[in-house]
Amino acid sequence: MSEKYRTGVTRTPAAAGRVCRGPLSPAEARGAVRRVLSEQSRTRGATCGPDTLSDALLVASELTTNAMLHGGGVTGFDVEVVGQNLYLSVSDRERRRPVAVDSVDRHGRHRCGGRGWPIVCRLARTVQVADLPAGGKRVTAVIALPPQRRHSVDGS
Repeated sequence: MSEKYRTGVTRTPAAAGRVCRGPLSPAEARGAVRRVLSEQSRTRGATCGPDTLSDALLVASELTTNAMLHGGGVTGFDVEVVGQNLYLSVSDRERRRPVAVDSVDRHGRHRCGGRGWPIVCRLARTVQVADLPAGGKRVTAVIALPPQRRHSVDGS
């Protein structure tokens, strides 16, 4: 949805069901997203649609992978639902901002990577990148969670 990112201070909402801890693999990040969304489903009576879940899991994987490959490792991870939004934040040691890389190099050869950041920007409602006081950065992606009510067995 968003193909640009903003720089500045990111909001760190405080709410129940929040997961926040240090270095995670992409698989652990996806697991944390699943747990938070599952908890929200139980407490709010609304489920997350399969497309939205897939988008959230992909964004979590991409942000975590990018921090590991380009940011010197994951130094923090935060995921929580606030209202109708899922906030995913990944911190790393590198201050350089993520950049989109052309899929073809200057010699016309296709590159293997470079598609993660555009994917994150396209799937997220907003993406913010903020410098951290002790060094490094935090990337926060906000995924919209459209309401999807559970249906009873009789279809009501």
